[in-house]
Amino acid sequence: MPDTRSRLDDAEVAALARHAFGLAEAVSGLPTAEAYEDAQGVLVAVREDGRLTVVEVPRWRSPADVAAGLTGRGWTDPVAWVGHPPADAGELPARVLALVPVAGAPADSASMSAAAAAWAAVRGSGREVELVFVPVTAAAPEVSWASLAAAYGATLLGSRVGSGPEGPPAGRVLFFTGLSGAGKSTIAARVVELLVEEGRGVTLLDGDEVRHHLSAGLGFSRADRDTNVERIGWVAARIAKHGGIAVCAPIAPYASVRGAVRHEAESQAGPGSFVLVHVATSLADCEERDRKGLYAKARRGEIPAFTGISDPYEVPVDAEVTLETRGRTVDECARQVLAHLG
Repeated sequence: MPDTRSRLDDAEVAALARHAFGLAEAVSGLPTAEAYEDAQGVLVAVREDGRLTVVEVPRWRSPADVAAGLTGRGWTDPVAWVGHPPADAGELPARVLALVPVAGAPADSASMSAAAAAWAAVRGSGREVELVFVPVTAAAPEVSWASLAAAYGATLLGSRVGSGPEGPPAGRVLFFTGLSGAGKSTIAARVVELLVEEGRGVTLLDGDEVRHHLSAGLGFSRADRDTNVERIGWVAARIAKHGGIAVCAPIAPYASVRGAVRHEAESQAGPGSFVLVHVATSLADCEERDRKGLYAKARRGEIPAFTGISDPYEVPVDAEVTLETRGRTVDECARQVLAHLG
């Protein structure tokens, strides 16, 4: 019989890890195969004569290895906290084993990044923290928290699992939309300057640079413009996912594509991470500015499918921030955006 291999997803590999670590008695629901690989192609388990044997689960640290490591560092009678740290870190002892259940989440998930950042803050308060991500499901744990702590050689002190850390998401996507010439790029650039002055991590996804490097080869049909916006949104979502602020300012005239970018950002970086900023400069004001003469060319029919003239701009009804630019300075508009961020 030829060798059959099956590629497992993160949740299935976590189930293997629970089995290998003694946190679950059996593994069910795996596809029929003789060998199993993780997403990177690493052999994690084999099945011989109907018996499943776990070879390795490289992503997860075993309870025995963690306990041995703590002992080797002089930890005696360790205590464990499950999930995110308590709201008041003063509840924690000088040394704490942080067990964060993330079964099924990818290795670069927003939940893992948020937990790591929260526990890093606890370390900053002078405590020694051993952070371990464990292959247990947070919402419906396969083992009690007390038993989980015991498996890692510790006594349970407490837990905070479910809602995650309080407050706004660490990363944000600031997505400026508006007509050509509305002032999107100018205001976005000023927002970036103000964020840098505050010492916050920020990335500006410049439209021309994205076109040159990420969307080279795309034209200006509706399908190509949508693809360009979706690519900008995907990169911005990845930045926000890891705690950064991504600022981008495409025209993005269609509500459906803006909605798709919002969904992508919030799927990766969490609810509230996407901030739609509508630069609501009127068509008349944009035409009056028209420094590049684009509107004039569009009126003469020299530029096909030009937003606001021969192609529609769907005004957002879901913008978190609406900037009325008439009679206001760039700095005033930029600070309105920062006020929303808090």
